Amino acid sequence: MAEVKSGERRVRRMANGESTQRSQLDADAVTRVLREQGAANLLGEEDLTLVLDGMELRRAGAREQGYLMRVKALDGSLVNGYRSFNVLGLGRENARGLLYHRLFSSMAPDFESENLEIRAAIQETEQALVSFAGWKTWVMDMGFDNDDVWWEVWDHAHSRLVCRVYHLERIVLWQAASGQWEERYLDATLKHLQPLAEVETRLEVRLQGQKRAKRQKVAVQLSAVPIRIYHPEDKTRTKYTWLLRAKVVGAVGDPWYLLTDWPVQDAESARRIFIFYRRRWTVEDTFKFIKTAFGVEEVQMMDFEAVRNLVAYGWVAAGFLFQLGLTLEQPEVRLLARLGGWEERPNRPPGKQVITRGLRRLIDQAATEAILLNHIKEHGDLPPFVKRLLVAYGYKLER
Repeated sequence: MAEVKSGERRVRRMANGESTQRSQLDADAVTRVLREQGAANLLGEEDLTLVLDGMELRRAGAREQGYLMRVKALDGSLVNGYRSFNVLGLGRENARGLLYHRLFSSMAPDFESENLEIRAAIQETEQALVSFAGWKTWVMDMGFDNDDVWWEVWDHAHSRLVCRVYHLERIVLWQAASGQWEERYLDATLKHLQPLAEVETRLEVRLQGQKRAKRQKVAVQLSAVPIRIYHPEDKTRTKYTWLLRAKVVGAVGDPWYLLTDWPVQDAESARRIFIFYRRRWTVEDTFKFIKTAFGVEEVQMMDFEAVRNLVAYGWVAAGFLFQLGLTLEQPEVRLLARLGGWEERPNRPPGKQVITRGLRRLIDQAATEAILLNHIKEHGDLPPFVKRLLVAYGYKLER
């Protein structure tokens, strides 16, 4: 029990952004453990899908927290908050692993650009998988429609990508009937798409005549055209790719346009790319847990490093609950379980409720300390009743 209490004190210092060199519980150390365990969980796979995702940590009501930046709310407006980039690796069956996480702010002193943040995510992930000999397919949404990002992936051995395209106004090379490659705007190549397949699947989509989107069975038409993509700096270098259009029959919204350097020449290869992109949705439960399950978006804390540390510990909880390579052998997981009230028993591992409760208690304690310390900063001391209450419970506020 003494060891658990000591561990809790270390986690409190970590959550408040204080020095944790001895305990190695700061955000960078925790995510390093997650990356190492995630890579170890995936190295035995034949090939990997790497989902690169950008996630907003919204702090709409926050005004005084450190380094707040503007991020998109769910309705498209801008609110205060932070951003993070995350990479989840997926094997063919159920193997998963978190390979990268970093919470950042464009207002922080060490921030340079989002492109460099994305490059760091790709490079550190590739380094973690340097001994992996199979193919890696990076899957990205429209937020990564960027030539620099694509070429960063292509510069690594055995790495390909599938990215949803947003900018149809970019200049690419298209092969004319004569065999010559000619410059075209990307949207001008759409008339040359060749139908390849039609698949049935279940999607959340609004069809014509429906008032709102719902999950339902739909038909998706797949067609593709080969194009070449210029290197962002060296225009003598190009990459042979395909643009795949996925059009939901009868849908109100626009089709998806997916860029990939995997060959798309027949029905089977077209279905393969569609499945690659759909795989990113299989990890939405993990991202939803990080953003909402333990209420970190509602926590009011002033210190940016404290927020980074707590979100990193959120990934520890997710790493155990969603089988991202973490087990009860990791002290970080055991500590969250103990904080959640778990008592070690044979064949009785902690469940989602216990782990979430442990994380919630950690967040509540860190938030409480932040509020108390802020009160002292503003008023010089705590009210006498609060001081007596803290003393009665043997609680010493660490400044």
